[in-house]
Amino acid sequence: MSAVLSVPKIWELLKSFEEWCKRKGWRSDEEEDWIRLGHEFHDFVWVKNVQPSTFRRVMQNPKCTIHDGLSYRVVNASYVAWLFQESPSDTIVQTLMDDPRLRARTALYDFSQVYQGDLTCLKLNATKSQVFDEFERFLTEDCGVTVKASNKA
Repeated sequence: MSAVLSVPKIWELLKSFEEWCKRKGWRSDEEEDWIRLGHEFHDFVWVKNVQPSTFRRVMQNPKCTIHDGLSYRVVNASYVAWLFQESPSDTIVQTLMDDPRLRARTALYDFSQVYQGDLTCLKLNATKSQVFDEFERFLTEDCGVTVKASNKA
């Protein structure tokens, strides 16, 4: 079996990670891709690619949709992890690198090599998010993916 087939698609990875987090007592949602730890929401956004202007707009006001009984509410996301199926553009990387406040709450994970058969996920993560640290541990221990710092930083 090739490595490409052994790693689930990103949305399946996130569902498995949410189960991993539930075993730790952390809260997640069946329909949305966020993990709640204490009073902080750690949001996961998976994309094939994204326009730099869209990236900037989303990061200027990061929100999570929370299922609350029969209704929904919107909360501020404390941290946002972008999971890219294709390498993020240099403009997106530069946008992140140029803004220390953005860098403190945003992580980028480049899965492009993983889905080409090289089980290496490149990351830009300067956050203090315990959930994102656990996500990296999950990728390594549960999925056999090596997570390493991107040389774009």
